[in-house]
Order: sequence, then structure tokens, then C-alpha cells
Amino acid sequence: MSNVSVFADDTKLCRPVNSIQDVTSLQQDLDQLAIWAAKWQMRFNVDKCKVMHLGCKNMQAPYTLNGTALGKSIMEKDLGVLVDNKLGCSKQCQAAAANKVLSCIKRGIDS
Repeated sequence: MSNVSVFADDTKLCRPVNSIQDVTSLQQDLDQLAIWAAKWQMRFNVDKCKVMHLGCKNMQAPYTLNGTALGKSIMEKDLGVLVDNKLGCSKQCQAAAANKVLSCIKRGIDS
């Protein structure tokens, strides 16, 4: 079974995928998630649902939710932190540095 984590209106489904059987299992878990959501009259915005493939040997399998193909993502913001598909955070560091510079500029203009 996949690991499901929920925080506010954010849901993540995670599972190691090392074989075709794992791909099938993950798709079945997505199907079960869709059934659960329908039962409780919840809807997932499929346009916001993405797949992030991790690992250099990842099979890059396609997945669907409610019959709609899920888009792929190489970078996502998770609880305010930018993470890429290599689990790096260099973009997060760049964004933080840029925000600090912008803050200094704004303070200089305001004074």
C-alpha cells in the first residue's frame, strides 16, 4: 500500500516503484483514492495533481486519476519548500537569497 499523507488541503501519495507490479499497485492506490474521494463527496483538482518521479532508475510510468492523465513535475513546493526530483533544494536557497536581497532593496527605498 502507498503512503498517504494529508495536510490541510494537500494530499500526497508515495510509493517505491521498482517493478511493473509496483506501477500497477500505485495506479490501483490512485483508483482507490478516487473512489474514497467520491464516497465522501470530495474532488481532486486533476489539473493540480502531479507525479514527481524520484531516482535515476525510475520507470517514469504514466498514472491517471479519475481517467485523466496526471502531469509530470520536476519541482514542487511542499509546505513552502521547493523540492526537485533529485530531492535537492538549490532553487529554495536561490529563492531565499533573492527574497533577502529584495527585502534589503525595499528597506533602502523606504528609508
